[in-house]
Amino acid sequence: MGQTVDLNADMGESFGPWVMGRDAEVLDVVTSANVACGLHAGDWDVMAETMAAAVARGVGIGAHPGFPDLQGFGRRKMVLPHQSLAHLVQYQVGAAQALARATGGEVRHLKLHGALANMAAADRAMARACYAAALAVAPDLIVMVMAGTQQQAAAAELGCRAACEIFADRAYNSDASLVDRALPGAVIHDADLAGERVARMVKEGAIIAEDGSRIPTRIDTICLHGDTPEALEIARSLRQTLEATGIQLAQFTGAPL
Repeated sequence: MGQTVDLNADMGESFGPWVMGRDAEVLDVVTSANVACGLHAGDWDVMAETMAAAVARGVGIGAHPGFPDLQGFGRRKMVLPHQSLAHLVQYQVGAAQALARATGGEVRHLKLHGALANMAAADRAMARACYAAALAVAPDLIVMVMAGTQQQAAAAELGCRAACEIFADRAYNSDASLVDRALPGAVIHDADLAGERVARMVKEGAIIAEDGSRIPTRIDTICLHGDTPEALEIARSLRQTLEATGIQLAQFTGAPL
């Protein structure tokens, strides 16, 4: 069997009548879906609809917990004690599990969202608190980590199953962190460019930073953000470019780091 990689998208981020993203169409292209759990985005109806659509397409379901920040879309930093962080993650994982099962599916992975994810990428103890909390209520979860960051180090310490993630539509700093969204070029909107750079990273087994430096890493899955206007075009470009270079899309199985 040739080289394979998973393609995941953040979704289920609509709220009531406010629609965010083209989830149904993106689900036709990706292999895993990270579904918002109602605190940074989404609601119970959106969660159920998104998960049912994922089940119908054989797409893997993940819980995508974030900070309780609807107005800021979970992208504003919050400082919480680790015990409260643990409860915050468990609360959202529980909601995801319930609605996934109600729609005939199961939550197979966990991925932190937004500011919660970025803070955990720089703070190993914070990442470990979040992951240990999720695993305490769902021991079989595969933890999706930002490759090359303290998230990966935390998952390695816990010895849990993990999937290392790179981003298709975000630029990287030389330390494997994401370029701040406030800076020019932080978000990649060109679908062809996104496809080419990701295929290069998967082939090389390394994150390619904006300054051209390489950060060697295991790459199990590629993410695109569902709220990016070009999400569907980027998803299609990624799939086409990867398959053209001999890399097939398949759900990650998760292996300890």
